[in-house]
Amino acid sequence: MPLLDPLSTVVTALKRESIIPDVLPEEFYPSMLFSVVWPNGKEAVLGNELTREDALDEPSINFAPMNVPAEQADSAGGEELAYTVVMLDPDAPGRADPKFKCFRHWVITGLRSPPVASLQSVDLLALKSKSATTPYRPPGPPPGTGEHRYVFLLFQEPPSAPLAIPEGAVEYGAALEERRSWNALDFAKKYGLKLVGANFFICRSTE
Repeated sequence: MPLLDPLSTVVTALKRESIIPDVLPEEFYPSMLFSVVWPNGKEAVLGNELTREDALDEPSINFAPMNVPAEQADSAGGEELAYTVVMLDPDAPGRADPKFKCFRHWVITGLRSPPVASLQSVDLLALKSKSATTPYRPPGPPPGTGEHRYVFLLFQEPPSAPLAIPEGAVEYGAALEERRSWNALDFAKKYGLKLVGANFFICRSTE
């Protein structure tokens, strides 16, 4: 029996939870694998369930080493590529009536993969070169709204120049009302970002 392609496993999980097509287009296919790890060691793994307490603090991004060297080699002038990660909730305030889809939980730009010292490395912890544009807000499903899908999207930034989100852009809005009804794909198009990966976890509301 042939081994499953890990990238196709991502697509299968996204379709299983209807993230494709609720958030991502039917034709989406990732080119990179990454995981999301919180300081307490909890991890988002393609739809596992976490509690709010599991995900209280800003997480880190781990790149799988399978294709990072090639990505680095393909960058302009031999320079290291940078990445943007966003976290969103397409089920705000509840999956039955997601009138605030998508709620923007986190936007961080300028992530860089560390030097690839060994192909035997299990994970490559992304280096944060700047503070988050949208400060991290942990999951908080309103009482009685059931399961929420918390989706992380990984974008490759343009290699030609550092990504600069101008002051006053909506992505700086940190208040509850300013985070509602945000479209990550429109954001990507505006700044020339290329979607290369996706991951997610499930968090249930308290009754």
